Amino acid sequence: MDSQAWDDRYRAEEPVWGAAPNRWVVRECEELAPGRALDLAAGEGRNSIWLVGRGWQAVAVDFSQVALERGRALASGLPADAADRIAWVEADVLTHPPVRDGFDLVLVVYLHLPAADRRTLLRLAAASLAPRGTLLVVGHDTSNLTEGVGGPQDARVLFTPEDVLADLDGLGLETVRAERVRRAVPAPDGHGTAGEAVDALVRLHRPAATGPF
Repeated sequence: MDSQAWDDRYRAEEPVWGAAPNRWVVRECEELAPGRALDLAAGEGRNSIWLVGRGWQAVAVDFSQVALERGRALASGLPADAADRIAWVEADVLTHPPVRDGFDLVLVVYLHLPAADRRTLLRLAAASLAPRGTLLVVGHDTSNLTEGVGGPQDARVLFTPEDVLADLDGLGLETVRAERVRRAVPAPDGHGTAGEAVDALVRLHRPAATGPF
């Protein structure tokens, strides 16, 4: 989908992903000390909004102007000192230049791309990590096609934890966690659940020593 298609989708639903932060972002990041965060393909900014509420500064990047407008509207409900800590950037994450050594946390959450584009994006994300920074990648696992519910139904844009580690091989990142995780998916009518989704979750750490970036 191009930016126009995503603009149309964001206009049709409000909010598309809900206002609450992603559960895996909360689990993996709630104990991190606040710093500078880069939220790639941020959509309406739910994860960035959660982070700035906890003292972070965040840069939310997305190529959908409508999504970013929604994000700004959602952030307007925050105290002014928190809302001012989010920078909203309209850009394609595949061409957005990395801020080298710039961010203590980089999020890539439910961004599904063909394998070559995914590798490009993840290596750009890694280049933006500061020493001691955290890279968190979450998305629908390939096994979700047969073992889970929801998510993209095109295997070409799904991935596994092993795929992510292979994409980032040789960059000197340390693996904190690489696993498949399951979450309940609400039923369309809002009553009960439709089943479980299988997600791939990879958390990596950039050591203090200068790596091959």
